[in-house]
Amino acid sequence: MPWVYILRCSDGSFYVGSTTHLEFRLWQHQHGEGAEYTKRRLPVELAFAHETETVGEAFGLEKQLQGWGRAKREALIRGDFAALPGLAHRRRPRTTEVIEERRPKGDASRDHRPDP
Repeated sequence: MPWVYILRCSDGSFYVGSTTHLEFRLWQHQHGEGAEYTKRRLPVELAFAHETETVGEAFGLEKQLQGWGRAKREALIRGDFAALPGLAHRRRPRTTEVIEERRPKGDASRDHRPDP
């Protein structure tokens, strides 16, 4: 079955991945045959693992967890699911918000491009 996992690296950082063979993938990471990121941060230990129904679900969850901040990942590892919604925040504004902030007041145009 597919898995999504979080490794705790020797420098205290986290690595998020997914695999269909958890024990073998963990062995690879622990022996320097995993990702470049973990090769430079040995030893690593399994901090969290969740089995999913499909590879697509595991990959989607992997991408979601990669977007989480440290505090939210730590809450997940602790099993503190009640804390997760409170730790949700957007790290940077969406592109449209940045455009709105930079647009001069009173400028109704959607996009300004200089004439060629």
